[in-house]
Amino acid sequence: MAEGNVAKPLILQGRNAGGALERVTAKARRAFRNSVAILLFLTAWEIVPRTGIVNVTFFPPFSEVVNAWWGLLRAGDLQDHLAASLTRSISGFLLANLIAIPLGLAIGWWKTAADYLNPFLELMRNTAALAILPVFILLLGLGETSKIAIVLYASLFPLLLNTISGVKNVDPLLVKSARSMGLSSVSLFRKVIVPAALPTMFVGIRQAGASSILVLVAAEMVGATSGLGYLIQYAQFSFLIPQMYAGIITISVLGIIVNYLLLALERRLTDWKQTYGE
Repeated sequence: MAEGNVAKPLILQGRNAGGALERVTAKARRAFRNSVAILLFLTAWEIVPRTGIVNVTFFPPFSEVVNAWWGLLRAGDLQDHLAASLTRSISGFLLANLIAIPLGLAIGWWKTAADYLNPFLELMRNTAALAILPVFILLLGLGETSKIAIVLYASLFPLLLNTISGVKNVDPLLVKSARSMGLSSVSLFRKVIVPAALPTMFVGIRQAGASSILVLVAAEMVGATSGLGYLIQYAQFSFLIPQMYAGIITISVLGIIVNYLLLALERRLTDWKQTYGE
């Protein structure tokens, strides 16, 4: 009996170890599938310029771009420009969240607010952010305020429209069930409407996060003396082509990191979707 009692935990440990190994293997395979296209692209980027298919002056090999990126990093220039861009982008993005989420919840829930504000929102959301960049510069100058304002404008509407959509598309049966349980309007809104709308809201938050970076880079190419957009334009005008591509890659990686962080935050705030089986 003693040997049997000892063998059972060992068998369970072996099964757990086998299951853990399978999970690690599955994750490794998934990571490889997700990265194979990128690896092929970077390999082609390295080989094609060296074969003379494209002009190496205008399209240097990837290894040269990496060396230029490392040089910018060691000199401290990359950190300075990245810090400037992140400060502007995060400021505009957070302001957009503070404005768009309460406003979107109000418009989505109260028909009166929607009737008054929808026509104005339809007008403004069809106006491209970069099209009115000159207006921001004229009114706010070339300093930080105009750049934060353009990020705010570009981030506002994706978040606002997805918040409105999330509230309006809450399952009516869910609302009726909550009302039948005697929930007050405030409790219904806080415990049912907002959690149910959260997944759609996060679609807008991720779109706003991407917009806050992309629009800022374009804005920094006009009248800025720092930031990743300025770095790219300065490198182009100075014919420092590897440094120009290094700045572009930095923006791409930054966008991936921002999206990953927002996805992680979404999973944390909407873990009930996995709990109850979406």
